[in-house]
Amino acid sequence: MTLDEKLAAVKKQLDEKRSALPAMKTELRSLLEGEDSEENLKKAEGVRAKYDKAGKEIKDLEEKRDLYEAALKGNEQPSGKKPDHPEEHSYRDALNAYLHTRGRNTDGVNFEKTEAGEFAIFRGSPTDASDAVNAGVKSADAAATIPETIINNPQRELQTVVDLKPFTNVFQASTKKGTYPTVANATTKMATVAELEKNPAMAKPNFKSIDWSVETYRQALPVSQESIDDSAIDLVGLIAQNAQQIKVNTTNDAVATLLKGFTAKTISSVDDLKHINNVDLDPAYSRVIIASQSFYNFLDTVKDGNGRYLLQDSILTPSGKSVLGMPIVVVSDDTLGAAGEAHAFLGDIKRAILFANRADFMVRWVDDQIYGQFLQAGMRFGVSVADEKAGYFLTYTPSPKK
Repeated sequence: MTLDEKLAAVKKQLDEKRSALPAMKTELRSLLEGEDSEENLKKAEGVRAKYDKAGKEIKDLEEKRDLYEAALKGNEQPSGKKPDHPEEHSYRDALNAYLHTRGRNTDGVNFEKTEAGEFAIFRGSPTDASDAVNAGVKSADAAATIPETIINNPQRELQTVVDLKPFTNVFQASTKKGTYPTVANATTKMATVAELEKNPAMAKPNFKSIDWSVETYRQALPVSQESIDDSAIDLVGLIAQNAQQIKVNTTNDAVATLLKGFTAKTISSVDDLKHINNVDLDPAYSRVIIASQSFYNFLDTVKDGNGRYLLQDSILTPSGKSVLGMPIVVVSDDTLGAAGEAHAFLGDIKRAILFANRADFMVRWVDDQIYGQFLQAGMRFGVSVADEKAGYFLTYTPSPKK
């Protein structure tokens, strides 16, 4: 046999000897923990003798392995003897005395107290570290005893949702449909009249009726009583919060649809925005900007001639900002268009949109066909354009770079 083959054979024998040690340890512990009889004691002594013999054989094989490895590397042969461990022999003698006296002689023996009782600690001969790895308890082995942490209170996803309904002209409707009267601004003027001449006729008020009608929006969700009873949180309350957000999404979509129908204007600079504010929109109207995130980003990056940002802090607006003296309300891009599109409504939204609020309800009831509850959320409302001249729908398009 070549030196490599001899080394491989020795390593194989080492692995076989080491793999047998854990079983011997287990058998010895089982005998020691079993019935206190002469037969068990003899068996334990026999297992111990086999273990000691295996330990000696492992030492001999390790020395032989080291010799072969040193020869292959061209190094000087080691002395062939590993340093002895006197403390190991002393503990071994003490353990043998403990076994022979059936536990009466406990001098020099270490004990471990557990819930199952008190055990003598068996300390085997030091071997390769792989022995401890193979015999040890890993997380996978103790998986049944390792708990998992489960958080029962869900964290709501963060998303900015601005309710546009309060910015409109909201009134409480008492019927399914109707008309809402408005009066147009007077455009006529008085003329001079000579003494004792008849009074000229005064122009009549220009009344305009806005038609509105109410639609019903509702949804229902069955919830099992088991899930209500067993949930660690207020499940019904959580569903109710989710329903409220759905309601806001619904009214926002209805209002935004009308805002997108106002006269369209395309701007490419703040000067264009100033022209609409100063010239196109009548000074009598109040001003507010309902801006998408992309449009807000355009405003937030504009500077004046001195390098100062035009966007100013304001404690009176939901966004905390204003531009050109106008408060800004920021909504998501998809509220006024598509993602990445810069849109905004500039004008008097309270004069522009009429919101007929008929009902807003949340209902719970028990169905005898199932063991659970039905949760229903609903609204009845209608929106209409009240004043077509009250604002403009803007789209920001950057100017081509020169």
